[in-house]
Amino acid sequence: MGNDSIEFRPDEAFARQLDDEDPLAGFRERFRFPCREDGRPVLYFTGNSLGLQPVGAVEAVQEEMEAWARLAVDAHFKSDAPWYSYHELLREPLARLVGAEPDEVVAMNSLTVNLHLMLVSFYRPTSSRYKILMEDCAFPSDSYAARSQLRHHGYDPADGLIVARAADGGSVIATEELESLIDRQGDEIAVVLLGGVNYYTGQLFDMARIAARAHERGCLVGVDLAHAAGNVPLELHAWDVDFAVWCSYKYLNGGPGAVGGCFVQRRHAQNTELGRFGGWWGNDPARRFRMHLESEFHPRPTADGWQLSNPSILAMAPLRTSLEIFEQAGMPALREKSIRLTGYLEAWVERAAAGRIEVLTPRDPAARGCQLSLRALDRPRELFGALQDEGVVADFREPDVVRIAPVPLYNSFADIWSLGQLL
Repeated sequence: MGNDSIEFRPDEAFARQLDDEDPLAGFRERFRFPCREDGRPVLYFTGNSLGLQPVGAVEAVQEEMEAWARLAVDAHFKSDAPWYSYHELLREPLARLVGAEPDEVVAMNSLTVNLHLMLVSFYRPTSSRYKILMEDCAFPSDSYAARSQLRHHGYDPADGLIVARAADGGSVIATEELESLIDRQGDEIAVVLLGGVNYYTGQLFDMARIAARAHERGCLVGVDLAHAAGNVPLELHAWDVDFAVWCSYKYLNGGPGAVGGCFVQRRHAQNTELGRFGGWWGNDPARRFRMHLESEFHPRPTADGWQLSNPSILAMAPLRTSLEIFEQAGMPALREKSIRLTGYLEAWVERAAAGRIEVLTPRDPAARGCQLSLRALDRPRELFGALQDEGVVADFREPDVVRIAPVPLYNSFADIWSLGQLL
């Protein structure tokens, strides 16, 4: 079925059989699904925009509310999960998810805030090397950040921003095309900034190869993992990426506006002379509470050294709950199921909507995450509206793309079978 090892069958019994054989099927019960008016759960395929609420999230937040009521300021040090070091509870599970050493990862802020903080340190343009390379249809906030950084340093984005596009005019940018572009213009490029998984097409980039070629040409490499963290296996340390940022409200199920994260390659993290914006929570903890007695900023020699303010405990509590679920499920098993789910969806699109829908996402499972981006060739708005009327929660990107993301933690093969019937 669609680039997968399972032979596709269109009957419902086949979908139920796949669910019965799924070792991760029980995790579905760990999440809360919205319901239709008749009480049936919706067909939820938009974890690429907002992940479902973990069952324990409300309790996790309530525990911190109770600690606030019971201990007030003393909860920073005397609660069961002290607030002073609360962000450290997320460090190791996040490091495992993104393939990093623990001291290379910190949970803080939100996606674009973190991207700007990283560019403060890693975008240091010179008269000859000042350009930023991004992919076509990059997440808009990334483009806004890159363009504003260029303007901040006195460069015109029309000149300073290089946009990589597919050579054949299609939606998939071949790794070879990116390497060739870096070879041709690498002497001008200060930072290669790509989405690990492109938000629009769902393409998964080969960051190991791209980072290696960029470093050969003297470029630094940053990655936006908003659509990759919790979706695909990552090995940021081994790939030698210089920095990365992510949000936690999509595949990581941290809740709306959840605390995001940063990765800083160890050789940079340990360089306390690397320029950055300072804030008291990134300061050496031994000096942090000397306050006015310490006028100079002494950053921690870890990713923590990029923190500015103390973290939001209430925003971290749901994420902590979700990360516990990831630890129990394991990313290898989630990836295996994801490939099967998305392959099953692809087979249904080919069967039920051939000639009416074009798949923009790479057909090779190794070059995509769980999302399929479907271009409706006829009356796209009507198609999306009809799916909504039938209880399908997906999303629409102008002018004609419906994004469907079957998430292995909580979507089932039966969900996709039901969608197939609607298609």
